Amino acid sequence: MATTTYGWLVLLFPLLGTLAVGLGYRPLGGRASNRAAGWIGTAAIFLAFLAALGALISLQGHPPEHRQLVSSLWNYAATVGLDAQMSILVDPLSVFMILVVTGVSTLIHLYSISYMEGDRGFARYFSYLNFFVFSMLLLVLAGNFLLLIVGWAFVGAASYLLISFWYRRTTATRAGIKAFVINVVGDVGLVLGTYFIFKHTGTLDFLKSFHAAGAGAFGHGGENGDLVAGCVLLLVAAFAKSAQIPLHTWLPDAMEGPTPVSALIHAATMVTAGVYLIARMHPLFELVPSAQDVGAIVGAGTLLIAGTIGLAQTDIKRVIAYSTMSQIGYMIMGVSVGAYAAGLFHLMTHAFFKALLFMAAGSIIGAMAGEQSLDRMGGFRKAMPFTYGCFVIGGLALSGVPPFSGFFSKDDILLVTAERGGWHWALYVMGYVGALLTAVYTFRMIFRAFHGEPVAEARELEAGHPHHAEVGRNPATGEEEDSDVGFPGPIHAIAERALPMRVAMGVLALGAVGAGLVQIPKVDFVIDDFLRPSFAGSKLYEPHTRNGLLVFGLALGTLLALIGIALAHRVWVARPGTATAIRTRTRAGRALHELFVNKWYFDELIELLVVRPGVAAGGFARDTFERLFVEETLIGGPTGLVRAGSAAVRAAQSGFVRYYAALLVLGVTGVGFYFLLQS
Repeated sequence: MATTTYGWLVLLFPLLGTLAVGLGYRPLGGRASNRAAGWIGTAAIFLAFLAALGALISLQGHPPEHRQLVSSLWNYAATVGLDAQMSILVDPLSVFMILVVTGVSTLIHLYSISYMEGDRGFARYFSYLNFFVFSMLLLVLAGNFLLLIVGWAFVGAASYLLISFWYRRTTATRAGIKAFVINVVGDVGLVLGTYFIFKHTGTLDFLKSFHAAGAGAFGHGGENGDLVAGCVLLLVAAFAKSAQIPLHTWLPDAMEGPTPVSALIHAATMVTAGVYLIARMHPLFELVPSAQDVGAIVGAGTLLIAGTIGLAQTDIKRVIAYSTMSQIGYMIMGVSVGAYAAGLFHLMTHAFFKALLFMAAGSIIGAMAGEQSLDRMGGFRKAMPFTYGCFVIGGLALSGVPPFSGFFSKDDILLVTAERGGWHWALYVMGYVGALLTAVYTFRMIFRAFHGEPVAEARELEAGHPHHAEVGRNPATGEEEDSDVGFPGPIHAIAERALPMRVAMGVLALGAVGAGLVQIPKVDFVIDDFLRPSFAGSKLYEPHTRNGLLVFGLALGTLLALIGIALAHRVWVARPGTATAIRTRTRAGRALHELFVNKWYFDELIELLVVRPGVAAGGFARDTFERLFVEETLIGGPTGLVRAGSAAVRAAQSGFVRYYAALLVLGVTGVGFYFLLQS
């Protein structure tokens, strides 16, 4: 079977799953219908994973210089100067991405079968979930800008559907709208960036565009203005989709969706799209070093700011969300400085341990009957040993403790960044400061949720009786909720009692432990060599070099992770109340806590600088331009003339014959006078 055929199958299976679950589950009826919908949706993604494996094996049979294969179904629009085709590009980069997306998504679907059991929107949920995966796969397999834009927009639409899944929650619908609007900003950036690139290359095809750019389509002297604009706009698209400052504010609010959705957004889809976009467009970005610098600086700034915010959040899912934002910052920084293989390596390992952390968080939220606040949790270590073990494994991988996967991939990014020299050393230092923060907020979350005195819910679970809330409540606002459609269902699953959840979490835990061993930085080059054909023309791609800085970096990363864990243990276990004392007794502590808990006031700044001026401009346009000019002048003027004319005509139609005869005589007289005057 041709390699590209596997690529089309990767797209086909999730699309069929979307249709089958959305349209074909009803004949079974009841609980059997829900179970069937879940297994059909999971099977569709698993088949896509098998097809991705087929693409990997088939691609390896080609010589390295012929591993960029394009397949087109038909010409979407073919005219003078336009070559828009329904085509996919199967190469090492896209195969790498589809393996990560389908593999992790399969486990998230499996987990969801138990987690969402009893929810009245079960089939709708799996249909949306399959569509989300299909959209992401379309994005990474696209062979041209047209299909990339379609996949990019589909991912935004799917995220809106899933974040707002519990649509009777006002907080969920607002979060969905917020995510959609900010991602539309990214969509606009992608479309406009495509225009500037197409303007010079004359093609929408990726490989042809890159060849034209390398051949001088944008000139040979200095940075071309249109190319700079195009690359910066592509960065806007990447920052919006990957939640980088200042377009990140949608990400924590996206926690309003079901926990498996959070895992899917953060581990396998959506937020990784920006990393992929920069890596895919590397031939263009390497012609514009200033755009690369912007990406690297924003990534480094994001990883630090997100880390500080994570220190102060009390919603367990939001802490993990900010850790995602921080880790994506590492990846954006990596691919922006040319550490392509290292950034994508971290994308892979991050998918394992981040999905695991969200699943473990979902298990403890189930034990709390939907409660998400760390202030209400504690002492679950004995009641939930499996969940606790998975949480610790994910936390160690996230913190970069050896031999867990994050240790290898994160330090690989920082090592290559340091090799760039010059001002990149500042990014190197920022990366390790972020690593320290990561260990602190990660184990703050673990110690607060699982250690200390058991809360009432933990004691109930230890006694063999999972806690069940008498009245469902919105964890963000405390509002009462029922369990009908549009709200979470009445069943709260935990991993200790649900086999599908345990299987999914167990496989991810193995990945979080061992995935980093796939490539030890500067020792072996498995991922580097596999991805090399996709970056064959790059001047920055990592060479096979051994660097003495490696040992120092790995040792420093390990030391900072252990210091962070020890610090978190001292503050929240050995001496509980220390954090409160720092926050309340020192002016600096109060100021920093206010800054971090209010998320650096980004929401307030956007409200002040964008939302309010936009609302004011819209109100002014409505009350002045629209009402006075459009309604009264453009519309009201012609309408008034027509009404006056029709009123005159109505007055003339009196129905009296004598009146009509008089008008006729006057008319004839007037015509006669006219001809007399003309003569």
